[in-house]
Amino acid sequence: MNKPSRIKRSLKFSLWDGIFASGMAGLITDYITPYALTLKATSSQIGFLSAAPNLTSSVAQLRSADLTEKFKSRKKIINTFVLLHTLMLLPIIFIPYLFKAQPVLFLIIFITLFNSLNALAIPAWSSLMSDYIPYRMRGKYFGWRSKIMVAVAILSAFLAGFILHHFKDNILKGFVIIFGLAFVARLISWYFLTRMYEPRFKVNPDSYFSFFDFIKRIRESNFAKFVIFVALLNFCVNLAAPFFSVLMIRDLKFNYLIYTIVVTCVSISQIFTIDRWGRHADKVGNVKVLKFTSLIIASLPLWWIINHSPLYLVFIQILSGFAWSGFNLCTTNFIYDAVRPEKRTRCIAYFSACSGVALCLGALLGGYLVNILPSLFGYKILSLFLISTILRFLVVSLFSGKISEVRKTEKISSKDLFYSVIGLKPMLGIAQESRQIVRKEE
Repeated sequence: MNKPSRIKRSLKFSLWDGIFASGMAGLITDYITPYALTLKATSSQIGFLSAAPNLTSSVAQLRSADLTEKFKSRKKIINTFVLLHTLMLLPIIFIPYLFKAQPVLFLIIFITLFNSLNALAIPAWSSLMSDYIPYRMRGKYFGWRSKIMVAVAILSAFLAGFILHHFKDNILKGFVIIFGLAFVARLISWYFLTRMYEPRFKVNPDSYFSFFDFIKRIRESNFAKFVIFVALLNFCVNLAAPFFSVLMIRDLKFNYLIYTIVVTCVSISQIFTIDRWGRHADKVGNVKVLKFTSLIIASLPLWWIINHSPLYLVFIQILSGFAWSGFNLCTTNFIYDAVRPEKRTRCIAYFSACSGVALCLGALLGGYLVNILPSLFGYKILSLFLISTILRFLVVSLFSGKISEVRKTEKISSKDLFYSVIGLKPMLGIAQESRQIVRKEE
């Protein structure tokens, strides 16, 4: 089988891997905090539950590039650590039964290991996938792929919500079921990863640079400035992010069905926008999308202060999904565009490490502040949301303008970009492409 055929076959396996990995994520991602609250976690412990995995994942990803170069195979790294990541779900499932004395402590430990093992595989996987897709098609392809992944995650999240609602009188049994299903889904995902083809991986000693070499180049390196911008924004985001679930479940007393509907609206919004962001980013550039969406992201906690009606929060979550889908997609694609293939694994690792440390520090500070801040409209968490909003806008205003696009792109105003993404005023190139797609379908 020739190389193009192997890559085409691997992309099919990658799709199935993504489907089952997204199934796992939908079953557990938005339910870790509710699980911790069921185990009687405090606000500070919720902060640690977010902080510790991000910190250790950052350290792990710093080693990922070295391990990949040592074994001269991205596939070995991916398969080994994804399997270990999958097996770590087993002790998480049985925490209430095996670790009754300190269940929250052991949840933090096992979730930390769970995330860290997966983190070791991410740079290698990202590097492998970027070899499969030509740069002019990355936005379109990953937008399409992500759309499918998000749809699966939504269905899985709703399934988890219904299971927890059904077992509300025996909630621990509900968590055992959804985490057990997540284990099976990730195991199937791992199987498809083992079937993927790895193009020859070349280790070029001249392309090596240490993490400290990377930090030294912050002032002159466009990529380093991009990393600092995303890391600082992540710090500000994670001041508040771990506590949205706490506000809904503990303070606002949402049941699991309402909670599930609110949190999955982010993903539902992404289904309708992420591939559109991908097509637009291919034409107007990733940086344009990053700057535009980061302004919306900065405003998000503020909207939670104004009103707590579930129907209102649904609309805010739709706005959140719209912005985060574009931001996350273009963050990844900017790395693929800005970094040469031989340096890509290491740059992804360093980027992830910086972001992870920022997320950790944000969660730790948020966990500390939420206990000492004065109440705002009756809730200390809302004071934390206000601080997060102010700092997000400060970071966006100071740093987003320092990043430059790395390829030729079309010029467009932010207003026209918004109208085009939502379909009110399509760009010429996007409109022509859409008509071609319609004709092919007909």
